[in-house]
Parts: sequence; C-alpha cells; structure tokens
Amino acid sequence: MISMLSTVTIFLALRFQECFAKVDLPALPYDYKALEPIISSKTLEYHHDKHHAKYVATTNSMIAEESGLGDATLEEIMKQSYGSNIGLYNNAAQAWNHAFYWNCMKAKGGGKPTKQKKLMGLIKTSFGSFDVFVKEFSNAANTAFGSGWAWLVLDSESGKLLVTKTIGAENPMNVNSNWIPILTCDVWEHAYYLDYQNLRPTYTHNFLEKLVNWDFVADNLETASAKRGVGSEL
Repeated sequence: MISMLSTVTIFLALRFQECFAKVDLPALPYDYKALEPIISSKTLEYHHDKHHAKYVATTNSMIAEESGLGDATLEEIMKQSYGSNIGLYNNAAQAWNHAFYWNCMKAKGGGKPTKQKKLMGLIKTSFGSFDVFVKEFSNAANTAFGSGWAWLVLDSESGKLLVTKTIGAENPMNVNSNWIPILTCDVWEHAYYLDYQNLRPTYTHNFLEKLVNWDFVADNLETASAKRGVGSEL
C-alpha cells in the first residue's frame, strides 16, 4: 500500500511539473569546444549546464506558483512580471537572454558583416561607420557596472539600430517596447572569468572580432523589420 501511494504521488508530481514547466533549456548550437580558444569548453559547460539551466529550472518552479501563466510564452512571462515580480522576471529574462546569446556566436565568426549587405548598410546609416558601432558596443559592454548585457537593437520607431546596455537580467524589450534585440554580449563574470579573469575588454574585443554570428544577427534584423513593418525603408 505504501509503495502504491508513493508511486501515485511521484506520478502526480511529475504530471504537475509537466503542466507548468513551460520553459525549456535549449542545447548549445555547437559543441563545447567549438569556440576555443576564445571561450573554453569549461566556461561553456559551466555557463550553459549550470547557470542557464538554473535560470530555466527556477523560472519553471516559480511559474507553478503563479496564476494566469498557464499558456504564456517566455516573452509574455517577462512582460507580465516586469516591475511586479522581480524574482520571476530576473530568471525568465536570464533564460531568454542566454538562449539568444548562444546563437549570437559561432566558430570563426566576428569581424565585419561584409556578406550581410543589408545589415552592414543599416549599421553605417545608424552609426556613421562600422568602427563607430564597434566603439559604442564595446563601451556599452565594458561600462555595464557589475553584471549585465550589451545589446544591438532595432528601434522600430526610427527604423535605425541602437546600442544599449542593461544591468542584471534586464532585457531591452521590457525597457522600451520599440526596441527589438538583434545581438547581445553577456558581460556577467561567469561568461568570461575562467578565461579572462578581470579583463572584460579583452573578452569583448574577441567577441566582436572572432565570435559574432552575423548570419544570425542579419536574420534577426529581417524578422524584426517584417514584424514591426519597417522593412520597406531599410
């Protein structure tokens, strides 16, 4: 009898988790060693398997305690919890930010997006030159106090690209509804400390010069342009 009750209890607990576990931990889009020597396999293992996984698990745990989030997407959870439930927002936003960040990188990436002509054209229009963009993005990444993120966003109101930074888990989509992220760089210490210690500027430089997945960024620009109806003027 005790064994049967235990089995039923475990089954119901698992079913409960299935009903409320809305956020998945995506696999890395490359092997742990793919970004070496810029980012080590040890950093990726800890960053993805420990930190990102914890944000996802905590988000799912907190969702189970909230009402009205049964069918909510991760972005909807972020929007609803922003400014009202800081614990849920921080974990949900970090789950989103990290999933986005992994795809912003690839082996032998970085440099100028010369093959992504539309993206490159908009960078020049928005910043004056690619070098100015690099300077602004690097400054945002290196001056984010403590832990945070550097972002390249499409401003759907102006149709131009902007560089911004957020502190902690904050996502530009929640700061300004007109901002659509197309690139990010994680500047929390767990993203680079094992490889660079306190040399964040070196990590930021290598991210831009050797890791950025410009194909992903260009695809994000296309999607954002179509979604916000600014594609015809880009």
